[in-house]
Amino acid sequence: IMATRWGICSAGKISHDFTVALRTLAPQDHEIVAVAARNLEHAQEFAKKHNIPRAYGSYEELAKDADIDVVYVGTIHPHHLSSGTLFMRSRKSVLVEKPLAMNAREVRALITAARDNNVFLMEAIWTRFFPVSLEVRRLLAQGDVGEVQMVRADLGAPLTHVPRLAEKNLGGGALLDLGIYCLQFVFMVYNGERPESIQATGHCLDTGVDGTAVLVLKFSGNRMAVCTCSMTMMLTCDAVISGTKGTIKVPHHMWCPTTLEVNGKERQFPLPEPGMPLNFTNSTGLRYEAEEVRRCLLQGLKESPGMPWSDSSLLAEVMDEARRQLGVTYDQDGVQ
Repeated sequence: IMATRWGICSAGKISHDFTVALRTLAPQDHEIVAVAARNLEHAQEFAKKHNIPRAYGSYEELAKDADIDVVYVGTIHPHHLSSGTLFMRSRKSVLVEKPLAMNAREVRALITAARDNNVFLMEAIWTRFFPVSLEVRRLLAQGDVGEVQMVRADLGAPLTHVPRLAEKNLGGGALLDLGIYCLQFVFMVYNGERPESIQATGHCLDTGVDGTAVLVLKFSGNRMAVCTCSMTMMLTCDAVISGTKGTIKVPHHMWCPTTLEVNGKERQFPLPEPGMPLNFTNSTGLRYEAEEVRRCLLQGLKESPGMPWSDSSLLAEVMDEARRQLGVTYDQDGVQ
């Protein structure tokens, strides 16, 4: 079986971490063929640093490279639709950094492009594939905490100084960048079920994006979820599943978890050490989503059972509704 041949789109911080994470996997399974940035020098620097054979100064050149199976799209949110579509039209599979796109309409357009070009597409919700998340699903499936009645998830840190979070034209906002982790956790627990009601409140920054958002979701059978995300304050960054018989807790780093607490008993799921310094917490955990992509490609799947298109659509629709209630609109929302 041949290695999965990767192209890296964008030479930014997350692409660096993804590349470092790929290097923790067997080289006979994952090979990085090329990197592209909109600035050739940036791509060349990145290629040199990571020992990648080819560097391109445009995404179009990467799309034309016949030796690539799948492209990791690490651009800022507003470019996900155009980049993802470009690669899929070139018959390349894509792993697009979260959020998959700016709104539900764009998410639908990406899914349509995947269908039309018969390629694999996945939103890079890396959390889903961590050993901790797989264990949470297993525990829920065997009913360890009884019937789940409440899920709570919080994620926040003071990040208003980061332009891509604070600026509207860069796709900023707490919900799209942080809240998506809380919501995806809820949908993982509730098996992708659509909530019966969504109530959102919070506040916006002067830039017009949401600084803090609190979402209360009600599901069938009176099951609830509360998600809090903020880029103005430090939150606990944990998640708790409460059932009729007990609790499952992800005590910290709920977006990249290595610890699990079941009815008060703690277990560790350590990550491999990175080969070079990382930009973000626990980034070697990006390896798990890369392994999922390879597994799906080898099986000929077009979407991942662990992060299906229906979940990506639901996430986008719920975030659209929450933004509507918060009064946050992007330029992308106006296009019909």
